[in-house]
Amino acid sequence: MNKINYQKELDKLIASLEKEGRVPSLLLHSCCGPCSSYCIEYLSNYFNITVFYYNPNIYPDEEYYHRVKEQQRFINEFPTKHPVSFIEGDYDTDRFYEMAKGLENEPEKGARCLKCYDLRLRRTAEIAKEKGFDFFATTLTISPMKDSKVLNEIGQQIAGEVGVEWLVNDFKKREGYKRSTELSKEYDMYRQDYCGCVYSLRERRQAEANQNNTTPII
Repeated sequence: MNKINYQKELDKLIASLEKEGRVPSLLLHSCCGPCSSYCIEYLSNYFNITVFYYNPNIYPDEEYYHRVKEQQRFINEFPTKHPVSFIEGDYDTDRFYEMAKGLENEPEKGARCLKCYDLRLRRTAEIAKEKGFDFFATTLTISPMKDSKVLNEIGQQIAGEVGVEWLVNDFKKREGYKRSTELSKEYDMYRQDYCGCVYSLRERRQAEANQNNTTPII
């Protein structure tokens, strides 16, 4: 079976939109400001973007609010061809912990992460449908730690169930991740050292403790 090149699929769609002279609306789920930076720079040339910050997985509370502020600051400071606006989703941590029940000891990229992707992308799709957006997508595919094939498959499945179009993407392509690090430095953005949830934080701190032969602290 041929491997899908999601960047090429996105290229085809953008070429078609430009030929039609369309600038569609896109609800872009963002996991954090740094990851959103390249995605916004790239996609705002072709879409009217609304960044949807929905991440009930983030721990602790102060980490969540720090990331929200950095996201908003970047949007306010970064110049774009087409407008970029912002919506903050509910910080409904109980929903995340209910979802994670029984999966607390799963490693990163395991079953808990897959359910977390579904949780966040499904809510994005629901908002996109409710507010009449043409497409929805996520910045998550820019991370070298995330599987773009898995994310696109989840997005496409949700799109079919909710009834709104998924924007195929693989933002790691064309050195997207590298560009995001450059923009982060340029805008002096806070870059976290763990994905976001308490489980990923514990895993990161345990790895650091093992390396340094110390007791992990979170």
